[in-house]
Amino acid sequence: MLASGSPARLRLLRAAGIEPEVVVSHVDEAAVSASDAATLCATLAEAKAVAVAANIDTGAGAALVLGCDSALAFDGQVLGKPADAYEAERQWQRMAGRTGVLHTGHCLISTVTAKRFGEVSSTRVRFGQPTATELAAYISSGEPLRVAGAFTIDGLGGPFVDGIDGDPGTVIGLSLPALRRLLARHDVSITALWNSP
Repeated sequence: MLASGSPARLRLLRAAGIEPEVVVSHVDEAAVSASDAATLCATLAEAKAVAVAANIDTGAGAALVLGCDSALAFDGQVLGKPADAYEAERQWQRMAGRTGVLHTGHCLISTVTAKRFGEVSSTRVRFGQPTATELAAYISSGEPLRVAGAFTIDGLGGPFVDGIDGDPGTVIGLSLPALRRLLARHDVSITALWNSP
């Protein structure tokens, strides 16, 4: 079960042969704060998984609930989703031509054992230098307002990222290697979740 309404996370799982049930947690992300991006995304991932797991009827069978959240560490600050187009533009003006670290927190809860395990994956992102016209067009698309750090690598923002050092899934919002490790801690193989051909 995926405790997230993120289309990008759902696409990643489907591409990996997993068809999860999606249940949005409705956690108030703005109400949670932390001193660093890794702690923030880990805290929010756990809060999302806990919120969804708490509403599952345990008599309906076993379930694993995955919560995820992402945040960008840049210049000692935590950058989540920008509040508006002006904030997105300011972020991009600072990030252009520089490097940040995108952190994605994961929390996987078993509704049978109530055990929960978490992991944060981190990937360095090297930002390009879009022209003023390109940046205005990107921001007007609305995409930067829906994602941590005001950018994507799997959407319209891809051409404005020069490269990454690490797992691309982390930047998209869900690290499949991290998920495999978390499943193993619950004694579940990721291959057991693959859809039948």
